[in-house]
Amino acid sequence: MNIEEKLLAIVQDMMLSKGPDPQLTISRTTSFRDELGFDSFDLAELTVRIEDLYQVDIFEQDNRVDTVDQVIERIQVHGSVG
Repeated sequence: MNIEEKLLAIVQDMMLSKGPDPQLTISRTTSFRDELGFDSFDLAELTVRIEDLYQVDIFEQDNRVDTVDQVIERIQVHGSVG
């Protein structure tokens, strides 16, 4: 599984806990806050899950990370992909 597939699996798992939405499609441009309705607790959970996999805090240098694509980029630049 590549970074995008792993990240989408994490996000989909988190969304299932909120209740399934058959209309929801998650892509690289999906906004965690605006489209998925993630609050600070959801973003903290996302951060922990990503740190466990890639040893990078996606919000460490700025908190403007808001899309799947931005998270992937942050992992590729700062993470330990293994």
